[in-house]
Amino acid sequence: MRFGLGREGTFGIELAALLRDPLWRGEGVAPGDGMPVLLVPGFLVGDGSLRPLYDWLGRIGYAPQVSGIRHNVGCSAALVRRLERRLERMAQEHRSRVALVGHSRGGSLAKVLAQRKPHLVAGVVMLGTPQIEPLAVDPVVRGLLFATGALGTLGVPGFASASCLIGSCCREFWRLYGEPIDRRVPLVSVYSRRDGIVDWRSCLDPSATHVEVATTHMGMVASVPALRVLAATLRDFAANRRRLERIPREGAAREGVRIASRPRARQHRARDPRAVAKAPR
Repeated sequence: MRFGLGREGTFGIELAALLRDPLWRGEGVAPGDGMPVLLVPGFLVGDGSLRPLYDWLGRIGYAPQVSGIRHNVGCSAALVRRLERRLERMAQEHRSRVALVGHSRGGSLAKVLAQRKPHLVAGVVMLGTPQIEPLAVDPVVRGLLFATGALGTLGVPGFASASCLIGSCCREFWRLYGEPIDRRVPLVSVYSRRDGIVDWRSCLDPSATHVEVATTHMGMVASVPALRVLAATLRDFAANRRRLERIPREGAAREGVRIASRPRARQHRARDPRAVAKAPR
């Protein structure tokens, strides 16, 4: 696997280039239509890591919200349940389907969330998410994964434990993780061969549309190439949302979440990740 943390050293250059680019000011991209967007951070970090993305999405016309995750080290099933409650509140508040954007591990959480609540989701973007093999990461990061798992197994609150991977608590999570997503919910996996943390080949979820960008792993949420792709993808999600919201959805009614269409006058199977996958070449 040809990747390493050293590649992430150019992230500062990517961020500086973004802040100088007209794209950062919202120029050259189609304005958003107010669609709500739920942002899910990657492993170890929290919502603060997505602040540049949050600010930019609001600037171009979307309604971003953070996940409420301070440190993404917890049990996957428990995190998805928390995100589910937030997704339901957003859908109810905006009377709209919600776009999900997840960075790294956050992309896996977003995909499973969409599997559980497809009638509330406009689409999912996974940014640098090792979906095929979640351990296909830099050795240092893999060591941190094992360390946080050991803390959880020892009973430290807030950390995932060994049972989250091989026990019963996350059995449904791993089942949904490996299944193809509902065909009505677009799934986009953005990857980079310059990624210094994740093996890009592990991002090629068979049920997703694959989009390559030239950025670091951290640049997935704060670089010109990644934000251009995200703007175009969210534009497509918004169109898909408007189409779907014209169709009555029994699922939403069963869940007690009402999503009304806008008034007419205003309308102008990835494989099991616990098995070692052969990466596509």
